[in-house]
Amino acid sequence: MRDVRTLLEGRGLLESPRWHGDRLFLSDWSAGEVLALDPATGRAEVVARVASLPLCTDRHPDGGMLIVSSADGLLLRRALDGSLVPYADLGRPGWNDIVVDGRGNAYVNRAGFDPLAGEEFAPGSVSLVTPDGSVREVADDIAFPNGMAVTPDGSTLIVADSYRHALVAFGIAPDGTLSDRRVWADLGEGTPDGICADARNAVWYADVPGRCCVRVAEGGAVLDRVDLDRGGFACALGGRDRRTLFVVAAVWRGMTEPGLVEPGSGRVFATRVEVPGAGRP
Repeated sequence: MRDVRTLLEGRGLLESPRWHGDRLFLSDWSAGEVLALDPATGRAEVVARVASLPLCTDRHPDGGMLIVSSADGLLLRRALDGSLVPYADLGRPGWNDIVVDGRGNAYVNRAGFDPLAGEEFAPGSVSLVTPDGSVREVADDIAFPNGMAVTPDGSTLIVADSYRHALVAFGIAPDGTLSDRRVWADLGEGTPDGICADARNAVWYADVPGRCCVRVAEGGAVLDRVDLDRGGFACALGGRDRRTLFVVAAVWRGMTEPGLVEPGSGRVFATRVEVPGAGRP
């Protein structure tokens, strides 16, 4: 039977896990906090406070942290002294996940409507933020964009389309432009949220309604599965050998319910896997 450990509990809506150095960085959307968790001790330190929901982060190749301030329509950079400085103006609010490739190109996605405000459905998009801070849309018609990952060879961006129950792939050009759109994996009833890639070109996706985290091959074949007692919002492969799967999870209440998740139900789970993480994040 698989050993799934609880590293942190008592939090809110946890998202955006990222392994960096020897710690797991993650966001507590409910608290507006970015945390750094030491898996060995279970101690978590607040490294940034941003009043934003969503609140997602990733690392620039130089090691700096980029933070999506969704409410302000800004991409922020955390300076060495911990202060937050503008990195790019995204032009409007409503942004969600971010992944940065090896060239320093940041991909940021947004839904085409605000479900929390009861707006009518409209498909979402992905925008590119280049290292000089310019922003342009590079993909559209993604029903509800969520987690993103860049494959180990840096050639492909994979985007979780939650509403279409699929992982969608794009080829990445040297200038960051996306092309060759295709369905990388049809997940059937799976509802992908946050994702991460591994060294055998498979993808793990966290699933809120399915209360699980699933590893799939290109085409959608299920290779592994971790069952949870609450909704899985995102996952990351980390640890010294990148063979620890971290999953952030909480009890989901629904888009129209106050707080979205049950207060205090946010947890970080960890379990060992065979194939190490690769690519970005």
